Amino acid sequence: MTPVNTPASSVARLATPEAILFDLDGTVVNTIPHILASFRHATTEVLGAPLADEMLLEHVGVPLAYQMRFFTDDEKTAERLLASYRAFNQATHDEMARLYPNTLSALERLSAVGMPMGIVTSKSAMMAMRAIDLFGLGRFFAVVVSADDTPAHKPDPLPVLHAARLLSLDPVVCAYVGDSPADVAAARGAGAVAVAATWGVASRERLEAAGPDAIVDDIGSVPALFGLGDGIPAAR
Repeated sequence: MTPVNTPASSVARLATPEAILFDLDGTVVNTIPHILASFRHATTEVLGAPLADEMLLEHVGVPLAYQMRFFTDDEKTAERLLASYRAFNQATHDEMARLYPNTLSALERLSAVGMPMGIVTSKSAMMAMRAIDLFGLGRFFAVVVSADDTPAHKPDPLPVLHAARLLSLDPVVCAYVGDSPADVAAARGAGAVAVAATWGVASRERLEAAGPDAIVDDIGSVPALFGLGDGIPAAR
């Protein structure tokens, strides 16, 4: 785990959060290969050929409908891309989604010390709950904020603000852990501690450029980052 050069007040808050919020895809659940396969399927079916992987994954972290508009200027084509993506993604989700090796250990550690937790994701409520239910993660999260719950989406801070509100907390006492620059921007905009996760969609360089308060290289390091554990636990 790496604290970044940020004001002393932000670094101090790393040790004293009153809640920890997590992004879902690429942070808690490893769906990045599934997302990439879904994009490849949709662009091949609708555009005739898949785009470069870097382009397909560049905007992961914002709602799908917005992502499709980076691939085409035509509204009807964007709608066809979205429909194709969703059909493939929903049909193959359960066989392709995985937990990161230390996800359960980290969440169990945080739960054991009474840390309130929540999910803030750009997925639809249906698909977010499908992933949460698939791995039995609902017991850890007091709130789940999806793309269906707010009119604005990451990188806008509103989803993080909404999650803090549901927890009856000021966002400045919350931390948000996510794997994309949009996650970092949403956390910073909300006044929460921004923790960048390098095991997901974005490179360390892109995450550093977004200006997080800390960077972690394994979800198992999250408890220790906040003084709630002693390093990466055994893989689960």
